[in-house]
Amino acid sequence: MPQLETFFQNVQLPTMPEVAHTLIRTLHDDDSSPRSVRDILARDPALTVKLIRLANCARFGLPRTVASLDDAILMTGMGQVRTLALSACLNGAFPMITGLNRQEFWEQSMACAGYASWLAQRLEVDPQAAWLAGMMLRLGELVIGQRLPQALSEIERQPHLPGGRWQRETQLLGFTESQVSAEMARRWNFPELIVRGLEHASEPMATRPFCRMAGLLHLAELLAETAPHAADPAEIKQAVASLPQDVMQALQLDADWMATHLPSVDGFIDMSLLH
Repeated sequence: MPQLETFFQNVQLPTMPEVAHTLIRTLHDDDSSPRSVRDILARDPALTVKLIRLANCARFGLPRTVASLDDAILMTGMGQVRTLALSACLNGAFPMITGLNRQEFWEQSMACAGYASWLAQRLEVDPQAAWLAGMMLRLGELVIGQRLPQALSEIERQPHLPGGRWQRETQLLGFTESQVSAEMARRWNFPELIVRGLEHASEPMATRPFCRMAGLLHLAELLAETAPHAADPAEIKQAVASLPQDVMQALQLDADWMATHLPSVDGFIDMSLLH
């Protein structure tokens, strides 16, 4: 994609801490052990404290208080702790830019991550990889805002229709925020599953062969934009009905099942991840 290559010629990627790069390498290693992940995280005391605090959040519903990194890994799982750590590192690496509401941006990113993980479990895709990809999906917009601040107001103009940012970015730039995120993930050596999912998330049906990760990320982002905060059956049914039927069919998802089981968007939002 020539436009994206030109865009990245003058982009300075945020600096990721060394602990994040080491954790990314473990994503490629099926033999990574809880002990090895624990030793990596223990190198960063501030991150360790944050992870223990996050593990004690009500959303995990743990039977007792987490008091150590070993407890956090034992009670929430190595994959969950590693994913939380990478998400915290990503958040810390990206300063918020003028023209975006920080809280709304990260709330939607968390909602996308939550729905991506939920769909991944149904579709037998790695739910931790899906959660991390969902958190990364909009990060490309922060880079676009830094590199081309004049374009951000047009991308963010009202009304915010589902999928509207992707359309505006394609018309204005020739590529989308998710494709920028994919290129960052590629340069940071994230697994190909995440890179390919991000690269094709904005238009999954144009990809051959079809990428299930891209399809579920597409739906997760639309749900993050449309799913109601209250458990109103009529609004939930309307949100599911608005999803693109071709993507639903490609993923073999049943609309009635989704409308019945769709989690509340509020259950995915925890702003303590950002502090």
